[in-house]
This record gives sequence, structure tokens and C-alpha cells, in this order.
Amino acid sequence: MEVRRLAVVGTGLIGASVALAAKRAGLREVVGYDPDPQALDAAVERGAVDSGAESLADAVAGTQLAVVAAPVAQLAPQVRAVLEASEEDCTVTDVGSTKVGVCSAALGTGRFVGGHPVCGSEARGAEHASAELFDGATWFLTPLAATDPERYRLVHGFVSSLGATPVAVDPVAHDQLVALTSHLPHALANLLVNQAGANRIDGHDPVAAAGGSLRDMTRVAGANPRIWIDIFLDNAGPVREALGDHRKQLDRLEQALETGDAGFLAKWIGEAAGNRQRMLADAYPDPGALQQLRVHVPDRPGVLAGITQALGAERINIEDFELHHMSPDRGGTLTLLITGEAEARRAAELLGAQGYGVVVAPALGE
Repeated sequence: MEVRRLAVVGTGLIGASVALAAKRAGLREVVGYDPDPQALDAAVERGAVDSGAESLADAVAGTQLAVVAAPVAQLAPQVRAVLEASEEDCTVTDVGSTKVGVCSAALGTGRFVGGHPVCGSEARGAEHASAELFDGATWFLTPLAATDPERYRLVHGFVSSLGATPVAVDPVAHDQLVALTSHLPHALANLLVNQAGANRIDGHDPVAAAGGSLRDMTRVAGANPRIWIDIFLDNAGPVREALGDHRKQLDRLEQALETGDAGFLAKWIGEAAGNRQRMLADAYPDPGALQQLRVHVPDRPGVLAGITQALGAERINIEDFELHHMSPDRGGTLTLLITGEAEARRAAELLGAQGYGVVVAPALGE
């Protein structure tokens, strides 16, 4: 089975990115449809779709594959509508971040394969779409018992052609997994920043006095409520289970603090270090060798370019970096990740010679 014509239903950031990635992979024709005419016009203007259809039926007519990129709350009815409007030889998939609801809506048909690319952006709209969005990303696929194996292979191959890595998972397990790895962190980020924002300590505002730890922990706080309200409600069961387990972990920590249990705290921190190292293992070839350089930088144009060019000229590879801006007067802290203590020291000496203050430490602690 070959995909000659692709229909993208929902042409926001993710849908338009699917279209661009498919065109990059050599797909002959990509047609788009969106209930919002402005969103569809933006996708056409961006060059993500070759043409915009006036109706869902027009979009899916003659297509071999339809990708539904609707918001979570609209996903199940939209998938049902696409299945009803499309011909029997059209396979249907989606890119929603929860899977139980939409897979339940497609029970009884072998034409649907649920999907979820684990990637995204804080940006919105087709104008910010990118063909590279899925490169190296995990893309969960949730076939059902009734799913036609040939259609699963079609979606699997399509996902691979976009640069992603397809991973099969049960829909229930998927929603439990993302509750723990995505939805719980978003919930806790909101809780942390709201707790800080609701307090005053001896007249001081904790938010105004926030250090790097709170900023790091709350980067995703306040994310688009139009998206996240639907995600929390659609996956409420698994999120509640994750919160309940988190509450138990907090109780254990609180008990250890009350009793002065240093042994528990040492074991607890050690487990965290090991788990974080495992988490980073896929991103970096040797996470244990990562060194963290914290560089104080002034707030002026060209500073970051100068640092990266200086290290690049010495063939020192920057694995990752992040900038925490404090104020125009105080500048900020640039954190660089470099593999190997010798390379990190060499980078620190180079930057120190340029007048920067640099602190070097193992990225995962000691």
C-alpha cells in the first residue's frame, strides 16, 4: 500500500509540520482541511499543503492516508467524522496526546491506527511549522486488536519517513505513561509557581526572589490553557493516579525530615541521580561525563554568538546550553554542557581568558 495523496485534518502547528515533513519525504500531494478557514489559509501560505479543501469530504476523497490533528477535546468526533467521510482504502491516524478516548471512538474498524508524536513547541499556528519537528522524536502508535496489519505497516512506514521513531504501545499504557512523564510535570509546575506566587515571607515576594531551581522546575507552568485543560480532563484518571503516588512520595519525604532520617535522604538523592542519568542516556552518549559550565554573561548583542564561535574555533563541542536572564543590568547565566572534564576545563580557561566568570561542575552532581 502506497501513500500518493495525504489529507491533513487540522492545520495548526503539528498538522502543518506533518504536511511539511511529508513533502520533504517526497509525498506527491498533500491536501489540508481545517474548520478554521484562517488556519487553513496560513497552512497554504506556509506551503505546508498543496491545496485547501472546502469540506472534510473533499479533503479525504481519493486519499490513502488521513492524519487528524485536532485538539484533544475534538479528537474522537473528528476521527469518527473522517472514518465516515473517507473511502474504504483510506487509513486514518491521529497525533493526539491522549489515546484511550480516540481509540475507543474507532473501535470496530481496522482502518484506524492511533498515534502521538512526542515533540512540540511553545509556538502556535502553521506559520511556525517545521519539517524537522519530528526528527529523532518518539512517535507512539496504538494499534487495536481489530487494526489491519497492512494499515499499521503503512502508518509505521509513514512515521519513519518523517524522521521519527515509531513505538507500539497499548492505549491504556500510553495514557498512564504520558500522565507520569508529561501531564504530572505540567501539573506540578503549575502547583509550584502558584504556591510561590500565593505567599509572602516577611514581606518578600518568593516569585521576585526566585532562583534557577524554581525557574527550571516551572518552565512549562501556565502552558496554553486551551490545550492543557482538555488534556488534564481527558486523561484525568491516570493523572489522578500519578498525583496520588506523588503524594505518597511526599509523605515519605516529610516523614524523613520530621525524624531526621539522613539515611533515607541519602538513598533518595542517590536514586534520583541514577534515574536522571538513565533519562539522559538517550540524549547524550556518556551522560556521566557531562560537565556543566555556568558562565555569567552581560546583556548585550553578540555575546552568545561570540562564546559559541570561540569554543567552536577550538573544536570544543557544546552538547546543550540554556540561558537564564536576570535583568538588563545584571545580565544572566549561560549554562553549557560539555562532555569530558578536560574539555570542560579547556573551555573554562578559554572563556576565563576573555574575562568571563566560569564555574565548572559535573552536570549530574557527585
